[in-house]
Amino acid sequence: MSKPKVAFICVHNSCRSQIAEALGKHLASDVFDSYSAGTETKPRINPDAVRIMKQLYGIDMEQTQYSKLIADIPEPDLAISMGCNVGCPFIGRPFDDNWGLPDPTGQSDEEFVRVIKEIETRVLQLKNSLPNQFHD
Repeated sequence: MSKPKVAFICVHNSCRSQIAEALGKHLASDVFDSYSAGTETKPRINPDAVRIMKQLYGIDMEQTQYSKLIADIPEPDLAISMGCNVGCPFIGRPFDDNWGLPDPTGQSDEEFVRVIKEIETRVLQLKNSLPNQFHD
């Protein structure tokens, strides 16, 4: 059986969802395939997120990822909202989970690190729980 596809969704696909995609690929690629998308795109990934992810994990998101729309990724087996302060984007189906994470854009590095570490924890929880949900 192929690995389940997990989509991390937020409106702009420039910060939290990009971090989740990067950490999913980095920490859980043996269990699931990670994608991120939004209902709108930004010309570039949040530069603070890029800088801090390089510092913490050695991951260069600008080399491997770009801001994309939901229509640009394969249909996911699981769709996770990063947390919608205004209202969750419509993706054509209900979300499987809402992580309710605050957007650290414009905040301190400490706030970025806190959100990144929370995403890391949730990606690892997902990695541990998914084999039970998607087995033959």
